[in-house]
Amino acid sequence: MTMNDRTLEYYDEQFKGFVEDTLNVDFTGTQNKFINRLESGSHILDFGCGSGRDTKYFLDQGFQVTAIDASVELCKFASEFTGIKVKRMFFQELSEIEAYDGIWACSSILHLPYDELQDVFLKMVVALKYKGIIYTSFKYGTFEGERNGRYFTDMNEEKFNKFLEQFQDIKVEEFWVTGDVRPGRGDEKWLNLILRKA
Repeated sequence: MTMNDRTLEYYDEQFKGFVEDTLNVDFTGTQNKFINRLESGSHILDFGCGSGRDTKYFLDQGFQVTAIDASVELCKFASEFTGIKVKRMFFQELSEIEAYDGIWACSSILHLPYDELQDVFLKMVVALKYKGIIYTSFKYGTFEGERNGRYFTDMNEEKFNKFLEQFQDIKVEEFWVTGDVRPGRGDEKWLNLILRKA
């Protein structure tokens, strides 16, 4: 069983607890930072949508949303919660070209090992329209490996800037560090990034 399999198994087995932890968290500050950079009605890819919390928010604000997740159980829940069909798909299967105005990858691609993250990130850049934006977030630090049954690639500013050197046509527009918004986990730090395709 690979690390990706183990991460996926975690979400399929623990999805109820994960939904309870994340669904009602107020994430509007970050959501609005993202959508305020998009024209109304823009097409967003929610790339690893989890419970569907963010998809539903974007839909309610009048955006067109395509949502994907690799977990069967989370796809079922998110489809019901959002009212749209959430597609079961692995990050590595992204194949569109200049299809999206924005890609929202909130606490999702951080589960990829570093070398796979490189490949998937390139697919994200290709799938993004000219001047489109990506929001993504990573646990803050330099650790890579398994933590509590899931695989993580952590990032700090220095590590992410080095990672980004491979990609010519995307630049950091804004980054900020936050505490975890889930109750009792405020001491866990996150690196948040908004990137723009040049």
